[in-house]
Amino acid sequence: MSAIKKVVLAYSGGLDTSVILKWLQDVYQCEVVTFTADIGQGEEVEPARKKAIALGIKKENIFIEDLREEFVRDFVFPMFRANTVYEGEYLLGTSIARPLIAKNMVQIARKVGADAISHGATGKGNDQVRFELGAYALMPNVKVIAPWREWDLLSRDKLLAYADKHGIPVDFKKRKGGGAPYSMDANLLHISYEGGILEDPDFAPEDSMWRLTVSPEKAPAKPQIIELGYEKGDIVSIDGKRLSPANVLATLNTIGGRHGIGRLDMVENRYVGMKSRGCYETPGGTIMLKAHRAIESITMDREVLSLKDDLMPRYARMIYNGYWYSPERELLQQLIDASQERVNGLVRLKLYKGTIMCVGRSSKESLFDMRISTFDDDGGAYNQADAGGFIKLNALRMRIAANRRSPTRTSAAKKAAPAAKPKAAAAKKPAAKRTTSR
Repeated sequence: MSAIKKVVLAYSGGLDTSVILKWLQDVYQCEVVTFTADIGQGEEVEPARKKAIALGIKKENIFIEDLREEFVRDFVFPMFRANTVYEGEYLLGTSIARPLIAKNMVQIARKVGADAISHGATGKGNDQVRFELGAYALMPNVKVIAPWREWDLLSRDKLLAYADKHGIPVDFKKRKGGGAPYSMDANLLHISYEGGILEDPDFAPEDSMWRLTVSPEKAPAKPQIIELGYEKGDIVSIDGKRLSPANVLATLNTIGGRHGIGRLDMVENRYVGMKSRGCYETPGGTIMLKAHRAIESITMDREVLSLKDDLMPRYARMIYNGYWYSPERELLQQLIDASQERVNGLVRLKLYKGTIMCVGRSSKESLFDMRISTFDDDGGAYNQADAGGFIKLNALRMRIAANRRSPTRTSAAKKAAPAAKPKAAAAKKPAAKRTTSR
């Protein structure tokens, strides 16, 4: 422990990380540098600065960074180019934020000469893996301090007692057991809810839990049509207005939330081996996924799209499990990004009471050819007679197999087969002498 001179702590200003801050000072007797990331969690981050100062952190050791544009541009957008979904449902809102935080922690550690980083992730969750894999990939020899794997403050009462002992300010609601009866994690892509009363997978959360979306029953009775403009697989405009990546996602969150879009309640498989129940709100991301598949449907070759779909579940697991900076993810990203060169155009969506329907898509690089696809006279653009040979060739292996299994063929073959003759005993002959030539 004495080897640790300076540590960078991922600091939110909440109870857990404030206790960790003091614990690091007491147990490791090291200098603490705090890092607070603004990734669109919807809460004021400046109070974290005041709280860090109150706990004895020097002003020059407090870092608060606005990472919203970088988060969407360099992490969310690349992920959505792959239509990424984990276990068929989860849009990876928490997972994709962790490598960005790890990257900035490492950058600050290098800047201030720290030899360790610390985080508030528990020893049961995925985030410990994501933070640490990201840090090791970018700073191989960094030391990691994970208090939840070391201390004995494993309950809220013990955390509160430690806070009282060391004069750490605690929100009144937390002290009285008020506030949300579950944990929350928010950023510009989503809000997640887990733990507490949600640990029972058969418990239906109350409607008041949801923060970003209205219930579909209370959504407007009139649908809304929106038009999204795409360039190389990324949304660059909404209803004709060009927006930055962060503003694209923030705008879609507002629109989708108004129409009750993006709620999810699922049981997922954590990387550490256990199952976990989580509830998620991802209104903007849900719209993005639907629209991206629509623009790809007219601009992307069938086999390229099929290859992407085959690789997507593996890509999703890489992100979920914390391998954003792995060579395999980076290699796969190059393939995904190359596939998006011609994914340009417009998509129109109709949003209505929790549903999304694509009602139009167009592109100058569309592969959809109405002359060939039409049911009317195509003027010879497509010879329908060609389809017969195509079908027979593709059916050939199945026809051969079917003939092998045919009862009629089997019985006929048995009747036609000549009776086997008994083999005469072979006369023994002396073995031929073996010769070799050199």
